[in-house]
Amino acid sequence: MRSLRAGSYAPIYILCGEENYYIDRVQQYIATHALDETAREFDQQIVYGRDLPGGDLSPVVSAARGFAMMGGRKVVIVREGQAVKKWESLEAYCNNLMPQTVLVVCYNGKPDKRQNIWKKLTEHPQTVWMQSDKLRDYEVERWINAYIRDEWPNNPKAKGVSVDPRVAALLADHIGTDLSAIVGALDKLIDGRPEGVNVIDTALVERNVGISKDYNSLELQRALINKDIERANRITRYFADSKDHPMIREMVPIFTFFSNLLMYHYLPDKNQSTVARELGINPYFVKDYADAARRYPAGKVFLIIGYLRETDARLKGMNNPSAKDGDLWKELIYKIMH
Repeated sequence: MRSLRAGSYAPIYILCGEENYYIDRVQQYIATHALDETAREFDQQIVYGRDLPGGDLSPVVSAARGFAMMGGRKVVIVREGQAVKKWESLEAYCNNLMPQTVLVVCYNGKPDKRQNIWKKLTEHPQTVWMQSDKLRDYEVERWINAYIRDEWPNNPKAKGVSVDPRVAALLADHIGTDLSAIVGALDKLIDGRPEGVNVIDTALVERNVGISKDYNSLELQRALINKDIERANRITRYFADSKDHPMIREMVPIFTFFSNLLMYHYLPDKNQSTVARELGINPYFVKDYADAARRYPAGKVFLIIGYLRETDARLKGMNNPSAKDGDLWKELIYKIMH
């Protein structure tokens, strides 16, 4: 993106991977900025892999070989490249590139790099290869914080806006790893805040994104830290009665918390900045680990991680012929707190 913003375009872009957010963002930037509005009408072509006869890329390569009608740059974008079946023409095109053409191939998924065409493209000196993989659940909160830190300063609507540290955890828990959905929710929070409100907090999230500020895994985590069994059971009953809170998903942040808590117990330096760095968390949440460590010694945390693993196995059908989420939650909460 830095190269594109600087006006430096490569002859070929292969944008692939299972995380479509980055693929869409890069190809949209090229489609919007590589040519001015007039030139786009004549010298930009967007095709879909599913529409190519026989899945053959040859018509696209022919278009890439053509000269720009406006005498400058030409842009050819292939969306849904995973539907293409015949890539031979692209392999031949690599041997004789048109310097004024920018050819972009968007491939939702992971190409088989054992095939000659992909080997050639990954090694080609004039090809930009970008593979974007799905984030893991435990990486999402950090990604949201980085997005707010790095992207919001460029957004005029976000000027002067601060974010409650709990918001990232709440969005990560509720939305999961879908980055496009997360960015959409963040945009909605910016656009939907009342005039004069410059703090994005959990109440605003509840109003604009539809995530309950009282019934979520972050609040369940706080109930467990405080050993508030009544509140924990109230939240898990809400989870069990809602289709939006499957137990197998809501357990992930709880497992992450207790795994981090075990690490916390064995950190020689429990200074806030050290803990935040070693655990990869926002410094705001370090106090939660200090509070939990006083109530849950390391030996108990070992047992809790075992309980969580056992419950995960039962959710997947092992030694669990009939127990429902509500029953499993009740049993798990009891084991954790006693």
